[in-house]
Amino acid sequence: MNQSITAAPADVGVRGLFDAGNANFWRLWAVGLAMFVIRWLETVAVGVFVYQRTGSAFLVATMTMLRLLPMGLLGAFMGAWAERIERRWTLVGILFLLGAASAILSLLAWADRLEVWHLAVGCLLNGLVWAADNPVRRVMIGDAVGAKRMGAAMSLDIGASNGSRMVGPAAAGFLLANAGIESVFAVSAGLYAIALTAAWSVAYRNGVTTATGSILAQIAEGLRLVRTNRRLVGTLLVTVIVNLFAWPFTSMIPVVARDRLGLGPEGVGILTSMDGVGAFLGALLLALFVRPAWYGRTYCWGVLLYMTMLTAFALMPDPALAGAALVLTGMGQAGFATMQATLVYLAAPPEMRSRILGVLSVCVGSGPLGFIAIGMLADAVGAHWATAASGIAGLASMALTWRYWRAI
Repeated sequence: MNQSITAAPADVGVRGLFDAGNANFWRLWAVGLAMFVIRWLETVAVGVFVYQRTGSAFLVATMTMLRLLPMGLLGAFMGAWAERIERRWTLVGILFLLGAASAILSLLAWADRLEVWHLAVGCLLNGLVWAADNPVRRVMIGDAVGAKRMGAAMSLDIGASNGSRMVGPAAAGFLLANAGIESVFAVSAGLYAIALTAAWSVAYRNGVTTATGSILAQIAEGLRLVRTNRRLVGTLLVTVIVNLFAWPFTSMIPVVARDRLGLGPEGVGILTSMDGVGAFLGALLLALFVRPAWYGRTYCWGVLLYMTMLTAFALMPDPALAGAALVLTGMGQAGFATMQATLVYLAAPPEMRSRILGVLSVCVGSGPLGFIAIGMLADAVGAHWATAASGIAGLASMALTWRYWRAI
């Protein structure tokens, strides 16, 4: 029997999420937490491994780019497709597939047969899941808590993501230094097993839509809605700018840490985690204090802080100063990431939320262009100069497009 999650109309803040009727939210939150930790474990480990094996900053950026490529290519299709599937079973299947992939990579590394192309395939597979996260798991979260609690729920979900950016990179550095990359993928497989258990226990059975039109027609309908909604236009435009000029800098942190700051694997992991420290603190503050009337301002000012401080990070000559800049970068990123999906979810009609969140995934998927650009520039002029140039270009883009995003 189909049944969807019904939220209790109580406290709209974080405290309301601890009501007895919100067990499904916490299970979905746990799934997200496990996936976020794995994302950062593998991103840092793959970056260090590829750079040690090839010496190419461009190939390091390419690995992260492959995780984003499916969003740009398939995000809109994922959004329309998500309206035709049973989301809980889809989530279970995704987690099983990813767990198996991590186990295979661990075995290849243990047998000393792991190659860069194996990691590229794994990154691409993970990218397919990223493309499905907004229209599948995050729509399930919205259904679990209701529209009035969506901001608080997303703050906690982004808080989990940002907390993983503290734990994941530091753990990756420790594991790489002491047990090799095979241990990173073994831990990933174990975390996927935990996430699979949590997803299996979610009491969610959404009604599957019997669509009369094609997926392309559904996508076209969603795009028409976006064009007529100024808040959606502004939110999605800022998302594109951030993913072109801000997010790609994360692939350069291990390179800057090694080449400019002279850090080893453990130091690289700790420095990379500083971005997550700031993002976790930012998400916690948002969950406690930000109200719906402030969502738009939080989104825009968070982006400006994000780009300013990533530029500062690139130019810092000292690891402590670079770490402090990354903390502030993370706080700005928290404002952007928390409000991004929240603003889109609230602006879209309920029956079209999966589709519009799929369009959001397409905008996030513009990131590969940014990763290619920063990787090529880093090979030419150095990772820290490429990172600084990317941040400055992002700030200039925000200034040039102000008339579009001020509606937020």
